[in-house]
Amino acid sequence: FVAEDGIGHTLYVVNDDNTIKAIENEFAKLNVLYIADGHHRSASASAVRELRKKENPNHTGNENYNYFLAVIFPHDMMQIMDYNRVVKDLNGLSTEEFLKRAGQVFTIERLPQGSAPAKPTQRHHFGMYLQGSWYRITAKPGTFDEKDPVAALDVSILQENLLSPVLAIGNPRTDKRINFVGGIRGMKELEKRVDQDGYAVAFAFYPTAIEELMAIADAGKIMPPKSTWFEPKLRDAMVVHKL
Repeated sequence: FVAEDGIGHTLYVVNDDNTIKAIENEFAKLNVLYIADGHHRSASASAVRELRKKENPNHTGNENYNYFLAVIFPHDMMQIMDYNRVVKDLNGLSTEEFLKRAGQVFTIERLPQGSAPAKPTQRHHFGMYLQGSWYRITAKPGTFDEKDPVAALDVSILQENLLSPVLAIGNPRTDKRINFVGGIRGMKELEKRVDQDGYAVAFAFYPTAIEELMAIADAGKIMPPKSTWFEPKLRDAMVVHKL
């Protein structure tokens, strides 16, 4: 079937025991699986499992609480898109003050009025939309640690050098002044948020690479919030499990 967003889904029912066992055996050969989306849900499911395990003296490992619903994709069939930011205000700064502060850690190039959106084409480069104009901004050398896989992420660079110290967005998970726009919505959506929806500034990102996500997981570290927008996405509630 094709969902409302135009994405087609094909669901195959596998109910033959031998086939199921063969699939299980193939997955058992994998050394690791990487969580691309749903880190907090996975951690919560694990915490609930530990709680239920302690409460159940007859725990076997086969109870429903030992499992949670997931879908597995080959890494080369997944696409990470940019996960962009829009901010409600400039934290009391004038446009000139904001650009001056930002210019301390980023090189800033204002594009001519009416230019195409400044979609980033490489890491550490960003697009910024402010008062009807697009800017190309680039992180200056020495403003982040390239050897740290988390600190070198573009979402970390913008958060630590601009969103937090200049715009006072301390926790992007909870701050009501920031919102997030998946790259699938396109650059024009960022313009709309600023021009029509009451936001002051928008930031466009270069997509995080799958290899960056894997390197961070291999180092035992955690991706910053709202780092990635993954495609494809399955339709919600397409598959359910009765408890």
